[in-house]
Amino acid sequence: MSKTNYLETALINHVLRNTAFSSPTTVYVGLFLVAPTESGGGTEVSGGAYARQSVTFTAPSPDSTANDADVTFPIATGDWGTIVAFALFDAPTAGNMLYFANLTASREILTSDQFRFPAGQLTVQED
Repeated sequence: MSKTNYLETALINHVLRNTAFSSPTTVYVGLFLVAPTESGGGTEVSGGAYARQSVTFTAPSPDSTANDADVTFPIATGDWGTIVAFALFDAPTAGNMLYFANLTASREILTSDQFRFPAGQLTVQED
């Protein structure tokens, strides 16, 4: 996963400039039809019962972490489109994008489909 410009700036300010940074109480994962970039953007899924889902992570060992439980999105009540990317956010709507990545294989979500990240599939690694 790549960090967004927002997170890179916040971490540099926090670690090197003694500027406070409050980590999010809850982290959410969102799905994208058009991939975001370091500056954000992209096209997040909307409608059809879509909602970002909260995600929790394991303790790092030593420079990576992964989701510690399945992340399951609601059953689509309408076609969501083809999911090509995902991102981690600090809020269930709007908020700041923290990390983002493309899926290894895009997946079309139609009415009655359900998208899921199995435990251990969302990995964040610091280089």
